[in-house]
Amino acid sequence: MPHSFGLRARTRHLFARDFRQKGSIKLSTYMKTYKVGDIVDIKANGAIHKGMPHKFYHGKTGIIYNVTKSSVGVIVNKLVGNRYIEKRVNIRIEHIKHSKCRLDFLRRVKANAAAKKEAKEKGVSFNLKRQPVGPIKAHHVSIKGNRPITVSPVPYEDLV
Repeated sequence: MPHSFGLRARTRHLFARDFRQKGSIKLSTYMKTYKVGDIVDIKANGAIHKGMPHKFYHGKTGIIYNVTKSSVGVIVNKLVGNRYIEKRVNIRIEHIKHSKCRLDFLRRVKANAAAKKEAKEKGVSFNLKRQPVGPIKAHHVSIKGNRPITVSPVPYEDLV
C-alpha cells in the first residue's frame, strides 16, 4: 500500500523517457509555433522539471488559451464527481505537442469541398456523408482445385 502522496508519487514509469528517446531534447520541440485555439496533447517530459504538469494531465488533450515566450496556457476538462470542470494549466512547451485528432476531419472537409465543387459544375447531386461499409457483394466460389472437405469430430479414445 503506498504511503507517499507527493506531487510526483507513483510516476516512476509515467514520466520515464521512452526507449532510445533519452538525452538532449530535439530543437524542433522549441521551433514549433503555438497559437491561441490550437488543440494540443499534454505529455510530460521527465527530463525537464520546470513547467511540468501534474500527473493527472499527462495524456490529456486541451485547447491553448494563452501563449508566452516559453510556455502556454491550456484549458483541460476535468471530470470531478458527476460534472466537468474547465481547468486552466500553464505548461512549458517541452511537455506539449500538436494534437492529430482533427487531421482526419480537416482532410474530410477539403475532400468534401472539392467533391461539392465538382458536383456543382456537373449539375448532379452528391452525398457528402460518411457511409458505413456495406456487406460483401454476392459472388461464386470456384471449386476447381479447391475441393470441399467434410470436417467431422474424431471420437475420443483413451490413450493409456
